[in-house]
Amino acid sequence: MKVFKFGGASVKDAAAVKNVAGILGMFPGEKIIVVISAMGKTTNALERLVDALFYKKENPANVLDEIKTYHFDIIGQLFPDGSHPLYDEIHNCFVELEWALEGEPEQSYDCEYDQVVSMGEIIATKIVSAYLREAGVKNKWWDVRDFIKTDNTYREGKVDWELTEQMIVSQLVPHLDAKENNIVVTQGFLGVTSENFTTTLGREGSDYTAAILAWCTNAESVTIWKDVPGVLNADPKWFDDTRLIAQLSYQDAIELAYYGATVIHPKTIKPLQNKKITLYVRSFLKPGEPGTMIRDEQAPLPIPCFIFKIGQVLISISPKDFSFIVEENLRDIFDLFYRHGVRINTMQNSAISFSVCVDNNERKLPGLIETLQKNYRVLYNEHLELVTIRYYDQATIDRVTTGKKTLLEVRSRYTVQMVMKNK
Repeated sequence: MKVFKFGGASVKDAAAVKNVAGILGMFPGEKIIVVISAMGKTTNALERLVDALFYKKENPANVLDEIKTYHFDIIGQLFPDGSHPLYDEIHNCFVELEWALEGEPEQSYDCEYDQVVSMGEIIATKIVSAYLREAGVKNKWWDVRDFIKTDNTYREGKVDWELTEQMIVSQLVPHLDAKENNIVVTQGFLGVTSENFTTTLGREGSDYTAAILAWCTNAESVTIWKDVPGVLNADPKWFDDTRLIAQLSYQDAIELAYYGATVIHPKTIKPLQNKKITLYVRSFLKPGEPGTMIRDEQAPLPIPCFIFKIGQVLISISPKDFSFIVEENLRDIFDLFYRHGVRINTMQNSAISFSVCVDNNERKLPGLIETLQKNYRVLYNEHLELVTIRYYDQATIDRVTTGKKTLLEVRSRYTVQMVMKNK
């Protein structure tokens, strides 16, 4: 059994959906769980819809019309016959979103976010599944919320692994074991609480969904289909001269994902490592090429890897009475970061201060800083970039620091992180 994950770019338009059918056609007779993300930039558009509901930044009805038009344009190209039952099915999905526009939101922002944004995956999978059937690729559409059970931490649902495995083993596995059932199409990114509220697993969490399904089914491999040849040593947006990494260890993949490499979701690797399930990152544009293979391989990378994160904020925290930063302070500081949901990208402490670099989240960061200022002196710099180099040398450091001022640098044996701004 294999698990394939197709992200938003791989189903962004009618041609891309047809390409998915072509890729699946390369694996005749294989039992495959197909995990699909929302189409194109739909998640961004649905986030705008949530913000329109809560903060009145724009007209929610106009945002929803954009989303609706985008999807029905794709459906029209895939199914020129307007009487196809998919039209009514997708119309009913949008009716659910229209209900969300009526009146003021009743739940918290994060809860409402998950109920609204999750519709992107539901709609995408219904369209892809229907087209696959039209193209002769027999499959079953299945709501992933039948399987993946989480707590009620909205936008970062924590998986109940025992219950999730139980549901998958009792429902999904027997279906795929039947001779006539080869392909299941389901959603990435989504889970459900015991109260039947939808949760999401964190932004770009469809990779993690694929790993969960692979772990619970003891799949032989997971393949993430991307618009790049595989895992590159740098983001092509930042470097013209990038190189493909043909093989990667689980450990290096975890490190790169943790530091912000966008090709793999940070939570994806560990479940696969635990069962030694191979992960492939391959190009949906050139599906015949091997891409990158990630497995239990301990050899260090042959080349440095660069990870850039922009829109960073450097926060320096120190006691108001100029005393030392001690364990008690660190405990309190970490607790505040956790309670405000702000992830630390890198950190450094000295005798009298503790400095952290974080993403500039306009919704979470002001509240955190205000709370910190009650007991600490807080200084911060905005509009920074964080550069992480895995397997660095001085030449690679010089390459990225030219014309920059370094505000913070953290080095370990294999990794250096630098928070910088333009001089």
